[in-house]
Amino acid sequence: MSSQDREILRLAVPAFFALVSEPLMLLADSAIVGHLGTPQLAALGIAGTILQTLVGICVFLAYGTTSAVARRIGAGDHRGALAQGIDGLWLALLLGVVLAVAGVLLAPAAIGAFDPSPDVADHAVVYLRISCLGIPSMLLLLAATGVLRGLQDTKTPMIVAISANLVNIVLNLVLVYGLGLDIAGSALGTALAQTAAGVALVVVVVRGARRDGAKLRPDRPGILASAQAGVPLVVRTLTLRVAIILATFVATSLGTTSVAAHQVAFTLWSFLALALDAIAIAAQALTGRALGAGDVEGTRAITRRMMWWGLWSGVGGGLALWGLHTFYVPWFTADPEVRHTLAAVLLVAALWQPVNGVVFVLDGVLIGAGDGPYLAVAGVVALVLYVPLALSVIWFDGGIVALWWAFGGFMLFRLLTLLTRERRDAWMVTGAVR
Repeated sequence: MSSQDREILRLAVPAFFALVSEPLMLLADSAIVGHLGTPQLAALGIAGTILQTLVGICVFLAYGTTSAVARRIGAGDHRGALAQGIDGLWLALLLGVVLAVAGVLLAPAAIGAFDPSPDVADHAVVYLRISCLGIPSMLLLLAATGVLRGLQDTKTPMIVAISANLVNIVLNLVLVYGLGLDIAGSALGTALAQTAAGVALVVVVVRGARRDGAKLRPDRPGILASAQAGVPLVVRTLTLRVAIILATFVATSLGTTSVAAHQVAFTLWSFLALALDAIAIAAQALTGRALGAGDVEGTRAITRRMMWWGLWSGVGGGLALWGLHTFYVPWFTADPEVRHTLAAVLLVAALWQPVNGVVFVLDGVLIGAGDGPYLAVAGVVALVLYVPLALSVIWFDGGIVALWWAFGGFMLFRLLTLLTRERRDAWMVTGAVR
């Protein structure tokens, strides 16, 4: 094994376990809520999509911070790296409070936009409102994770994430079945577990900042700079979230069975996507550090190596997704119609996994390079091409399987735009600050 492979594994393996803990929370929620009934499972699908969108648009708090901190580490500015990380934490707290209030107030309107049946809508509003109370902690968790990744530490986030996942399962079982809180218990349990995780990582970052003499008080210019740098990544993330929301909207129009199957399939897709993203996390940290140190050749070499890792990881994930579906599908639903529909969707999802693997790796490389403006443009292009594909499923009554072929097309469009960028040198800007 080469030194490149060892370094990728050193960062990617802990990042893998940390990343998959989030979808494992969703998988646990889906399994627990799914046995309450199909309306509850469909409600989780809709509310979960909205919640993930609110939190997902702020993923720049992790990704952008990783890049900025790693660049300063590569340039030898450890105190400056932590100071920039603290700015990210303050920004996360401010955004979290705003989004939490907006989510609670606008929950009925947001759920109603999907036009679900009345019983599904009632369950979805309850789940979304309770979950929104945990958004500030979720965003602090993102920002603190980004700081530690930039410091080349993926083990600490892994330990915290695994602990939170175990706590989430216990809380969900106790609150949903032990106390009979139905879907509200699932939302409350997950919010409490994520809050505990966020607090734990913030404490780690603050201790490190104190040790190195970095400032802890809010710094308005630093916070504004972090927000400004995050705008292109927000646009990039919004294009992905819009694509996912559109897929959920189309699935909802196809009926309760379709949206229930879509929820489980998308949860599994997210699990594999974030697992593949473990390599992308390594890409962010290593790319940022290498460019901060001025090592262009090393950046190019590690990029090509990680692309192969992404491709073969995608192949393996696709084989596992389809090969084991008869084993894990019964965990999520007892409805035979949902099971049959889900099996057909999972085959399509499995075929697209190698494409996903390369897409997530290249996304991580360009994020690590601070190439947010290009990622924003590329995301918009892919979305514009995807929208008519998704809507054609409704126009031609194509069904849920056709919808997943269309969503795979969105990932293919992203692959083509990212490969075009990777083959050029414009993204490889060196120095502590891009």
